Amino acid sequence: MAWFLGLGITGVVLLALSLVFDGVLDSALDGSLDGVLDGWLSLPVVAAFVAMTGFGGAIALGAAGAGPGGATIVGAACGAGTAWLTYRFSRVLMRDQTASTPTGNDLVGTSGSVVTAIPVDGYGEVLLRLAGQPVKFAARSAGPVARGAEVWVEAALSATSVAVRPVDR
Repeated sequence: MAWFLGLGITGVVLLALSLVFDGVLDSALDGSLDGVLDGWLSLPVVAAFVAMTGFGGAIALGAAGAGPGGATIVGAACGAGTAWLTYRFSRVLMRDQTASTPTGNDLVGTSGSVVTAIPVDGYGEVLLRLAGQPVKFAARSAGPVARGAEVWVEAALSATSVAVRPVDR
């Protein structure tokens, strides 16, 4: 029974290491086998297999009274099942991607309104919608633009400023 409990504790320690080092140890097998076992050789999957092989074997040996051979078979089956569940769960988590972060170039072609008048050689302020949220930007224009006028964004000059032109209607 000590061997099985030792395997279980080793698996838990491996799992703790995978949480602490978060992928640092996973890169040890990068490029090996040309991606055949990609994801299956990750540290959480290996740790789940080792831990459940140990604890499943200990339970089969102690509670069910199975011999060492039977406990090994039961433990390996438990370990394989847990490794499969860990692999599937990690794949689901890896697919959980968020939408891309909007950039200043996403503003080009959008309309907005002037909040602070834009002088000929200076900056004013415009209110634009970025990802559905109103955001105020510094704005330049080739000509003067009065407060309240509707404008189109021609270019993103920086993260906080844009070049605009008035909308002719």
